[in-house]
Amino acid sequence: MNDDRIQLRGVSHLALVCSDMARTVEFYEGVLGMPLVKTMELPQGMGQHFFFDVGNGDCLAFFYFAAGRGGADGVAFPMNYQEPSADGSMHHVAFRIAPEDIRAMHERLTSRGVEFDFVAHHVDRQSEHTLDAIADDTYAASCYLKDPDGMVIEFCAWLPAWDRIVNEHTAQQGNRMAVAG
Repeated sequence: MNDDRIQLRGVSHLALVCSDMARTVEFYEGVLGMPLVKTMELPQGMGQHFFFDVGNGDCLAFFYFAAGRGGADGVAFPMNYQEPSADGSMHHVAFRIAPEDIRAMHERLTSRGVEFDFVAHHVDRQSEHTLDAIADDTYAASCYLKDPDGMVIEFCAWLPAWDRIVNEHTAQQGNRMAVAG
C-alpha cells in the first residue's frame, strides 16, 4: 500500500451545462431552495459559471455557454475542461483536495505520466497554467485530466480568494430551445 495518497475531501462540485442560466437559477434557487452562492462570467464572452450550495461546502455548478457553443446550435462534447458540452449534460466532476495537496497532486500526475492541465484560476484576471502562478487572487488551483473513457475529472483546491467571489452577476437567458423532457 502506498503512503503517498492524497486525502480526498469529497466532491467539490459537479459541473453541468444549462441552456438558460436565468431559468436554471429560478429552478434551483427559487423552486428547490438551493442558495446561489457564486457567480462568474467566463472569459471572452463565452458565457457564465454559477454555483449553488448543496451543503457541507459542496456545490452544484452550471455552465451557460453563449449561442453557438453547444446544444441545439450544434452539439459539442467536451474534449477537455475548456470546451463546452451539450445543454443538459455533465461537463466534469471535481474532487476537493486540500490546498496543501495541490503540489503533491501535480507531482503525482507528472511522475505517473498522466496528461493533465494545471490551472490557477484568478478572480480578476486570466487563468494561468503553472504552479508558480498561484497568488493572493487565485480562488482555485486545479488539475484537469481525463479518465480512461475520456470523462473529464478535476482535482480542485479552493483557496482563500474563493471568498472574494460573490453572487453579483445577472443570469443570462438562453436563446436556444432546450430539449423537451
